Amino acid sequence: MTRIFNDPAEFAEDQFAGFLDLYADRLRGVPGGAVALRTGEPQVAVIVGGGSGHYPAFAGLVGGGFATGAVVGNVFTSPSAAQVYSVAKAAHQGRGVVLTFGNYAGDNMNFGIAAERLRKEGIDTRIVVVTDDVASAAEEDKRRGIAGDFSVFKVLGAAAAAGLDVDGVERAGRAANAATRTIGVAFSGCTMPGAGRPLFTVPHGQLGLGLGIHGEPGIRDQAMPPAAELAQLLVASLLEAAPQGAGRRVAPILNGLGTTKYEELFLLWGTVAQLLREAGLKVVDAEVGELVTSLDMGGVSLTLMWLDDELETFWTADAYTPAFRKQRAPIAAAAGYVQDADGGVRETRAIPEASPAAVVLAGTALSALESMAASLHANEARLGEIDAVAGDGDHGRGMVKGIDAALAAARTAYDGGAGAAYVLQSAGQSWAEHAGGTSGVLWGAALEAAGLSLTDRKADYTDGDFVAAVQAFSGAILDLGRATVGDKTLVDALLPFAGELADGVEQGHPFADAWRAAAGVAVEQAEATASLRPRLGRARPLAEKSIGTPDAGATSFGLLVRDLAGLRSGTLAS
Repeated sequence: MTRIFNDPAEFAEDQFAGFLDLYADRLRGVPGGAVALRTGEPQVAVIVGGGSGHYPAFAGLVGGGFATGAVVGNVFTSPSAAQVYSVAKAAHQGRGVVLTFGNYAGDNMNFGIAAERLRKEGIDTRIVVVTDDVASAAEEDKRRGIAGDFSVFKVLGAAAAAGLDVDGVERAGRAANAATRTIGVAFSGCTMPGAGRPLFTVPHGQLGLGLGIHGEPGIRDQAMPPAAELAQLLVASLLEAAPQGAGRRVAPILNGLGTTKYEELFLLWGTVAQLLREAGLKVVDAEVGELVTSLDMGGVSLTLMWLDDELETFWTADAYTPAFRKQRAPIAAAAGYVQDADGGVRETRAIPEASPAAVVLAGTALSALESMAASLHANEARLGEIDAVAGDGDHGRGMVKGIDAALAAARTAYDGGAGAAYVLQSAGQSWAEHAGGTSGVLWGAALEAAGLSLTDRKADYTDGDFVAAVQAFSGAILDLGRATVGDKTLVDALLPFAGELADGVEQGHPFADAWRAAAGVAVEQAEATASLRPRLGRARPLAEKSIGTPDAGATSFGLLVRDLAGLRSGTLAS
């Protein structure tokens, strides 16, 4: 049973905050997860991820020779697309991204959505899905991903660290997955934080053969055998499922699932190793311990990855992470980072050359961000009150944190001679990193998308360019949030605004007039969300309670575009 917690609903966030504090010398937190502090030459970014509750997977595997970043969802819950996108953007080093995770429906959907968005931004993004659990399906592509995650992630990380391009890293990861098989057994279920009973149970005196790490059905329950017979069961199951044309070298993992003691694992390994050698297999760098767990689940799994020369090179390569160290690879002082006033770190980048028109437009963009900051500070309390009706009340504070960070980054870029595109991209990246929550990622991605749309190479900018930037802003939020009009979100004000603006410009109205009309529509539609029932986000479970109160995200958007239009500046009515 998980006994140490404050609010069970905040368990994942609270434990992750402690983890980040402990390992601040080698990684940094970003919205949705953690990324390694960059050392050495740029490499392909390998992003691992899934729900909390499986430590060392996933955040414990971030570091040299392993993962570049990890996305961390709630306990046993897939991270959102926005979280995946956020971590991938923070970890990207200009050489492409490989997203890798176990084969579960939510992960496939959300990592896939994030990949689509990253590709739209010109980031070469690949996906490697782990499918090692032989008990879950006969067809390899339908199998779940369990402890074989570790094997595949290790190969991907080593391939990236070796300097392979994104094609080579993806190929190595797919080869590792094709060569990896796992079988697990459960002795007892796990208990979620704050729960009074296990998520699932195993009959007393029995084990669940092939039972999934979240309680998914296995092959059968059977009487708990002695250790020697259990080892025989595990080894035989994997040898029967060996890949076609498998060689004679294997990289084994004997993995404890949560409460199985190391001494028990060592005892079991003695027989497993003997059986593997008797089968004519050469054991290469076996790992025994807790590597992919399931809270306090009792159980054990055996993984075998059949090796060729390349896979053996990557499997045995150095790695240094919070939870895994192989031949302790030395970590150089993190280069390319500066320390913020609050003690955090941020990456430094060269400002690209901008056209004179882009530099002039950058001043306008900075003024717009300053206006947004003034509006959000003036309305922080009221936005929090609106959000508290059916949410956690942090919308106002989160927006203020986001705009303050964005404005600071924009000023630094502007002072360095940046154009509007770079100013907005810097603002968006900083907003996403500091605001927290899904809305922070969405606003950050949207500002960055608007900047990317503008570019800093134009000799002049037209009203059509600004409309395209607004559409790029909207597209980023739609891609990551997947909300539609009527869901009671920011989108209910955003899409009518974007549509009205485009129509006004197309009809030949001056851009300022078109913006003013569109802002009026946004405010009206934001107010109209009061009658809607939320279908997404934290307010959804309290749908009835939210009726009569407008959506905080739609309200803040209407406020910002209204004040940018110069309609009026001030505070929201209570």
